[in-house]
Amino acid sequence: MELRQLRTFVAVAEEGSFTLAADSLHVVQSAVSATIRGLEAELGVRLFDRSTRRIELSDAGRALLPDARRTLSAAALAEDAVAQVGSGLSGTVALGTMQAQAMRAVSVPRLIAEFRVDHPGVEINVRHVGGSMQMIAEVREGRLDLAFVAVPHSIRAEVELTPLSSEAMVFVCAADHPLAGRRRVRLVDLAEEPFVDLPTDWGTNMASARAFAAADLQRRVAFEVNDTASVVAYVREGLGIALLPPSLVAGVPGVVAIPIVGDPVVFEASLATREEDEQTAATRALIATVLRLAG
Repeated sequence: MELRQLRTFVAVAEEGSFTLAADSLHVVQSAVSATIRGLEAELGVRLFDRSTRRIELSDAGRALLPDARRTLSAAALAEDAVAQVGSGLSGTVALGTMQAQAMRAVSVPRLIAEFRVDHPGVEINVRHVGGSMQMIAEVREGRLDLAFVAVPHSIRAEVELTPLSSEAMVFVCAADHPLAGRRRVRLVDLAEEPFVDLPTDWGTNMASARAFAAADLQRRVAFEVNDTASVVAYVREGLGIALLPPSLVAGVPGVVAIPIVGDPVVFEASLATREEDEQTAATRALIATVLRLAG
């Protein structure tokens, strides 16, 4: 079994297509097909179910995928260790970011700019791949090297979580909303209101859902959108309310932010990484810069 075969197998598994895998590997599709056939013949199993329009992993393929990723990661670490001998830091780091950095701890543009000064030979690929739980899964599976995520600091995520910041969320409504004149609100005051929120595995949604569940209350999400600017726009038009970190709405016209009392709603930001022995030298250097900037 060769690393080339495993790279091809992982690419097809992740892309769900021989054509897309060929594009990502910069080879022709016939080469991908031939490599997979050779690997299947060597292992004596079918790795993919080709009976559907989208290529799906077989049971054997699903069993192989985690070990294939670990093997490729170990090979990359070995190559990295050799490359660092007698040369400056180099390589590529895949960094996952939240769609809006709802924290004051780290500015991603500033992070990259400062890191580039010290390590010009390292390329940083910034990716936004969805909600926090999806980014954690991508770190765990090796598709991201590290990621900024918004999950409870105590969550069991099978990755390393380094707390970066914690921010009490606020009630956000239109300026003419009946509750806009309050100095503070309780969650029970909001239970009958329509909410505007991000998808269920995104940080603000998870924090709100946890708080309502802890208070034994239910809420109704009337509008689910995929960016914070849209959340604020829907709220501004009076279509619903939201719970957001205050840093996201500071100075935004047309909306009012009011503190919540009694039942804390906390937005916790963390850095998700794999264990140190699974990190390249470039990844470790970027993590160190994150922690320095976060204080």
